[in-house]
Amino acid sequence: MTDSQTNWTAAGHGVHDSLDLNPETSVLAAAVNLPGGFGKIALDPEFGPAIATGLAKVEKLLRDAIANSDPLIDATSRHLIEAGGKRIRPLLVILTSLLGNGVTKEVIKAAAIVELTHLATLYHDDVMDSAPLRRGAPTAHEVWGNSVAILTGDLIFARASVLGSELGPEAVSIQAHTFERLCLGQLHESVGPREGDDPIEHHLNVIADKTASLIATSGAFGALFSGVEQYVEVLRSYGEKVGVAFQVADDVIDVTGAQVHSGKTPGTDLREGVPTLPILLMRDAAAAGDESAASVLELVDGDLSADEDLARAVEAVAGNPATNQAWDVARHWADSAIEALAPLPEGTVKEALVAFADAVVTREL
Repeated sequence: MTDSQTNWTAAGHGVHDSLDLNPETSVLAAAVNLPGGFGKIALDPEFGPAIATGLAKVEKLLRDAIANSDPLIDATSRHLIEAGGKRIRPLLVILTSLLGNGVTKEVIKAAAIVELTHLATLYHDDVMDSAPLRRGAPTAHEVWGNSVAILTGDLIFARASVLGSELGPEAVSIQAHTFERLCLGQLHESVGPREGDDPIEHHLNVIADKTASLIATSGAFGALFSGVEQYVEVLRSYGEKVGVAFQVADDVIDVTGAQVHSGKTPGTDLREGVPTLPILLMRDAAAAGDESAASVLELVDGDLSADEDLARAVEAVAGNPATNQAWDVARHWADSAIEALAPLPEGTVKEALVAFADAVVTREL
């Protein structure tokens, strides 16, 4: 059957791909709220408007890329895009591009690729975790079932690959290797550490693959497609380290109920038995004879289905020294990310990247 004989439009095909903003989308550009740590660059008379307009163009391309004339496919594909999000990954692509030629059409496509890839992983993660909500809305599998949610994630991955092919073989290679790491991270998390593996090292490796790899690619893409190839590895390293810091901070936030703007329900990972760095550090301490850690683990490993029991476990974890140790690990990775920026020229972009690394561990996002 030829394309002309089908009665639907495949995702992203046959859709006008102009990145020009209409008046309605231009209003969106003016209203973009940048995450914490980017206050200074948002006020910069040159870079602030470039970032805001760039993010609005990314938002338009995201919607164009997944548009489909089949109503079900269109609705499932738009589900998470329309739920919003911080757009941290495309923001890093755009920000790092300002070290070079700025926000070109290639940079916008690269930014859309990393966000589409991220969104696709969320469809799959929610199925694997049986998550009922994502960004305050029912997850796709709750609305349409597991099969539709998984296939929608696959479809969005495919569209990210199509956009990558339009940027050339290097973009395809980078995205393919990133996709491989995302899958390996999920697999290693699912099967857990092998006998003889260090659970903490295993956990940090999972974080590096599942979270940091795509943030690293975001930094690399911004440099690559703005003509400053000499900074690709610098920004890849920065993104990798910021990504680890980001997820370790998330670990701590969940199991302590820290009062930050994370959007997470405190104790979710505890209730679901998800390994997190504070708990892994606590298990190490208990194995070494720390009775206070062992006492907390009795609560953590108990029945947490009742909210009051969960609250008691969260409070106990928050008060254990292992939690501060985990914060120290997050801070270490953030500091290491900042150190990786040394080769970059001084200026507003570098200052913003430093501020973002700080914001990751203070969670002023």
